[in-house]
Amino acid sequence: MTIAVFGLIYYGISLTSNWSKTASQIDVENAAKKLEDIYSDVDVTMAEPVKGQIDLDSSEVGDSLPDISKFPVSVENTTKDYIEIFSSTEKSGSGNDGWLNEVAEAFNDAGIERDGREVSVKIRSIASGTATDYIRSGKYVPDAFSPSNELWGQMVAADGIPIQEVAKRLAGNVAGIVTNKAKYDELVGKYGSLNVRTITDAIAANELSMGYTDPFASSTGLNFLVTTLQTFDSSDLLGEKAVQGFETFQTNVPFLASTTLQMRDAAKTGMLDAFVLEYQSYVNAPDLKSGYVFTPFGVRHDSPLYALGNLSAEKLDIIEAFAQFALQDHYQQLAAEKGFNGMEDYRSELGKVDGSLLSSAQKLWKEKKNGSKPIAAVFVADVSGSMDGEPLNRLKESLLQGQKFLGRSNSIGIVSYSSKVTIQLPIGVYDTNQQSMFVGAVNSLQAGGGTATFDGIAVAMKMLEEEMKLHPEVKPLIFVLSDGETNEGHSLKDIRGLIESMEIPIYTIGYNANIEALQSISSINEAASINADTDDVAYKIGNLLNVQM
Repeated sequence: MTIAVFGLIYYGISLTSNWSKTASQIDVENAAKKLEDIYSDVDVTMAEPVKGQIDLDSSEVGDSLPDISKFPVSVENTTKDYIEIFSSTEKSGSGNDGWLNEVAEAFNDAGIERDGREVSVKIRSIASGTATDYIRSGKYVPDAFSPSNELWGQMVAADGIPIQEVAKRLAGNVAGIVTNKAKYDELVGKYGSLNVRTITDAIAANELSMGYTDPFASSTGLNFLVTTLQTFDSSDLLGEKAVQGFETFQTNVPFLASTTLQMRDAAKTGMLDAFVLEYQSYVNAPDLKSGYVFTPFGVRHDSPLYALGNLSAEKLDIIEAFAQFALQDHYQQLAAEKGFNGMEDYRSELGKVDGSLLSSAQKLWKEKKNGSKPIAAVFVADVSGSMDGEPLNRLKESLLQGQKFLGRSNSIGIVSYSSKVTIQLPIGVYDTNQQSMFVGAVNSLQAGGGTATFDGIAVAMKMLEEEMKLHPEVKPLIFVLSDGETNEGHSLKDIRGLIESMEIPIYTIGYNANIEALQSISSINEAASINADTDDVAYKIGNLLNVQM
């Protein structure tokens, strides 16, 4: 998955002067020379390949779900008779994102009784896609579920899980494409209007730089995926016509984000002309309202409320009472004050989509999201003395579980570093043989010595440079797994300009880490940084690799 349009197109070009060269060509040549200089300073060794035992069973992200306690309860129940609700985060957070929490607290304070029993609700704040993973896997099923939109409810129903719609809407919201006003005016001037169809045409024609979010985790991302497929063939979302249209469109999408926050951070750099966002977030962001235009798309995000499982009549009664409480005028006005209930006139052109088709659309996205361009990725593992024990054990566990999400068409290598750097596995196509050697390399990692993080990154960049000489079409990525403490070798200052010039996204994953240090590396090219704790590291990395690989 790319985060920027990669500029390593200079391979094989040899000219004797800078006359007639563009500034970007000169910069790339300077970057290549600087990389060679840094690489020559690094103590690099090549490990003997070791094969490991592989597991050929397929893996789903939900298989590695952490204990549900990793997702906070934002409102506690106050009585023994209560129901638990999984709520999407835009309404169960804080401030403008805390509407449902305030409603739940008021409900619990109201002393509401049903059949002589005082009742209450518990709210657990959890992203819609993650909540759906828990419910569909059966690892944890709450009494009720309020995702951002109805698509997740349809996916749950398609799995045969008992689900009942209690309220079609708790608070109104809309997904949309937020476009830089100058670009918006330009596109409207050419196409007459801006909608998903004209946007996909503009992207396919390389006239618009746009990003969207992971459709496995993000409600807006899933909505955008389905709406895009529908624009290519409304009669068959997974037909040949829709798939071909999506592939052409996807080839020119420069940015896919794991989260909305990552998308917003990328947008702040000015690198994107447009990106997806919910209207409630848009109206609460003054920097967006003044310079961007919001264009709605897809199904509405009206936060439906579902009852799950074979609930008792008493529990179902509490859910219905809570829905009625939330729909009172006072709380609907509160929702409006927090940015909800806007764009009330918008009606979706997207008809109801069967949940099984939604799951198939996600799988199609996973298969086709890189177009015809495979990924070349290097994993850079910190094996310094500070990683000894539990951090290194978790690093190994996360790589061994995460490697199941690495696409077979991609190419993978692995580097380890302490005071020195070792190429544990040169870049190769991730077939069964490469997978076996990847597992063997991970299992052989041992901790000791200092921490030369940027030496490890430089070696990974050199490996990718050589790979792109052979295969210019690949998209390069680096994943750094570390505790973030660098005390030897080159510094970020030494290598920052090189990272910027080569535009290789560097994803960082921290173990008991100096997260700010890792974030500073990832932020250079708008990649994500994960703080991986003991219980949910495998799930977080599985999600990351599912999106990026």
